[in-house]
Amino acid sequence: MYEFELERPTRLADAIAALGEGDAQALAGGQTLIPTLKARLAMPGRLIALSAIPELKGVRTSDGMLIIGGGSTHAQIAREATAYPALAALAGNIGDPAVRNRGTIGGSLANNDPSACYPAAVLASDAVIVTDRREIAAGDYFQGMFTTALDEGELVTELRFRIPQAAHYIKFEQPASRFALVGVFVAETSSGVRVAITGAGNGVFRHAALEDALNNQFAPDAIDSVHIDPDDFSTDLHASAAYRANLAKVLTRRAVARCLGQN
Repeated sequence: MYEFELERPTRLADAIAALGEGDAQALAGGQTLIPTLKARLAMPGRLIALSAIPELKGVRTSDGMLIIGGGSTHAQIAREATAYPALAALAGNIGDPAVRNRGTIGGSLANNDPSACYPAAVLASDAVIVTDRREIAAGDYFQGMFTTALDEGELVTELRFRIPQAAHYIKFEQPASRFALVGVFVAETSSGVRVAITGAGNGVFRHAALEDALNNQFAPDAIDSVHIDPDDFSTDLHASAAYRANLAKVLTRRAVARCLGQN
C-alpha cells in the first residue's frame, strides 16, 4: 500500500468540502476501493472516509416509501428494511459477514459493478438516487459497466424506494465471490411489472419482452413463449451468453413464483 492521508469527517458538509479540495477520493465501505489502491490502479493522495457521518445512515419508511441512507451497510439493511422484504433478503445475501458489515449501498451503487445485486433492485423498483446535489431516476442513473450519472466528487446520500405490491430477487452465484453470474429482480408495482437483470451484460438492464409477458399475466408460465436473445448477454470465463440467457428466463420464472407464494 502506498502512503496517503485519511480524513474522517462527522458531518456531510465537511466531507463535501474535503472532496472539493485537491486529490481526494471518497471512501465508503472500501470493499472495492481498498483492493484497487493495493493494486495501485488508483492512487489518490487523500481518502475522505464517510463511515462516521450519521446523516448518511439509517433505514426508515415515509408515505409508502422506504428511505435508506447511502452510508447504511448491507447488514443494517438486511436487519431493518423489513418493509421491503425482497430488498432486505437481497442485502442479507451479499458476500459474507465481513463484507455485509463494511460495505454500503451508496458505495455499491457508486461503483456500479456489472454483477452487483443492488442495481437490479434499484432499477426494478424504479427507485430514486439522491445525491448531495440532485435526485436521479434509476433509469437515468446506470450508464454501463462501472459507469453512472454521478459527476466527479458527487456522493450518494440516500435511496428512495417505492415499495411494490410484490417483489423477489434471485441470483445464480459465482461461488467464490457470491456476485451474481445472473441475478433477476422482479417487482410488481401499481404501474406495471418491472424485470431487472444483473451480472449478465455491460451493467444492469431491464428486459422488455419479459415485462410485457408478465404485464399480460403475472404467472411463471406467462414467459414460456418469450425469446431471450443471447446477443443481449455477455460471455466470459464464467459462462457463455447462451447460458446466461437461459438462466435469466429460469430465474425470472422462479422469482415470479416466489412473488406469488409458490415454491
